[in-house]
Amino acid sequence: MISLARTLQLADFFSLGFGTMIGVGWLVVMDDWLMRGGPLGAILGFAIGGAVLLPIGYVYGRLVQTMPDAAGEIAYSAAVFPRSISFATGWMMLLAYYIVCPWEAVAIGRIAGYLFPALNSLELYRIAGKPVYLPHLVIGLALTMFLTALNYRGIRLSSSFQNWATFGVITLVLSFVTAGSRHGSIENFSPMFSGPALISVLLVLQIVPYFMTGFESIGKASEEAHKDFQPRRFMVAILLAIVVGVAFYVTVIAAVAYVAPWQTIVHERFATAVAFERAMGSQWIVRVIMTAALLSLLKVFNGNLVAASRLLFALGRRGLADKRLGYVHPSNRTPSIAVVCIGIATALVMLAGESLLVPISEVGSLASALGWMASCAAYLRIRPSFIGRAAASTGLLVTSLMILMKLLPSVPGHFSGYEWSALALWIVVGLLLRRRSGSRDAAVNNDRV
Repeated sequence: MISLARTLQLADFFSLGFGTMIGVGWLVVMDDWLMRGGPLGAILGFAIGGAVLLPIGYVYGRLVQTMPDAAGEIAYSAAVFPRSISFATGWMMLLAYYIVCPWEAVAIGRIAGYLFPALNSLELYRIAGKPVYLPHLVIGLALTMFLTALNYRGIRLSSSFQNWATFGVITLVLSFVTAGSRHGSIENFSPMFSGPALISVLLVLQIVPYFMTGFESIGKASEEAHKDFQPRRFMVAILLAIVVGVAFYVTVIAAVAYVAPWQTIVHERFATAVAFERAMGSQWIVRVIMTAALLSLLKVFNGNLVAASRLLFALGRRGLADKRLGYVHPSNRTPSIAVVCIGIATALVMLAGESLLVPISEVGSLASALGWMASCAAYLRIRPSFIGRAAASTGLLVTSLMILMKLLPSVPGHFSGYEWSALALWIVVGLLLRRRSGSRDAAVNNDRV
């Protein structure tokens, strides 16, 4: 049997985890974050959300070390639960990764349109009142084709690209934050919250799982670790990705609120760029921010494509979906069919345009929390040490609260009809896929008899 290529080292795993986590939300939906919580509410929401993810990160570190499998949550849950639960867990996590891909394909059109307003033309149609422009679609489709081809060719190419983009983003963000620190005032933070303090933090905390999803993607590439890679380093990569990711979000939110009165930018498109442009009165800072955003978009798109394709590949390899999805390209040693399927699905969904952006954040948060919960439950069933049991129990509590925040109508920010519809559609597609796979397996078995 042909195996996946084994070339990845610690820096590659960090870039995958951090890069899959940090996209362009800090630019594209900064206005939404500030409207939800205000500057301090947003900062506390991400800080608290990141802190409570550390026990979950610990659980993943142990699971990946024990089971270095591209199946990730599918493998962890399969160790102690029935196949139906294993499939459901994998299918929900696949949503969390996959849905980011069309999100980014749409976002690149918005960013390009901001830099070059002439691209905001040739409107094709509207969805939920938001226009879909032909140039935006062309740019998004071109990016999707490029990253699909890159991942089809090999994980080494994909990983090198991911490293370059990740460390480039960190460098550029530190540069514009440092430049902005010479302008602005702490008085711009007032008022600290968008409403009552607890509600403000809660509204931000609800979306943190979506914007922090990515650290566990390291497990999806664990089969592709270099033969000399020490398994204990999976834990280092995962925890480092969480800590640096939280620091990144908190730093950018604080910098935006510092350089401009936040209430004056919450109705602006690309509030982060607008805030720095107004504070410094210069276009060069906007170019730096947009360059950082473009690099960030490329790496998060690439990272989620890697993670989503590995999960889809694992579903096929384990017979939980069409077995052809488990094919490994003999020369490139990549899950080539799974990669192409994710690329095609991305191209189709991005046709919905900007109407996807915020609702997808909500559904992705729930999907991530469900996957994390299943992994913590599986780890607890394995009977780990006291520290492991404490971490898994904490993870179960945290993920349960995350899920309830989205499902209970009494909680502000709960699912609306759009989110329920999207989630229901995904569940139906999964059931059809599973049923078709089961019918095909049964037919094959009957033929053999």
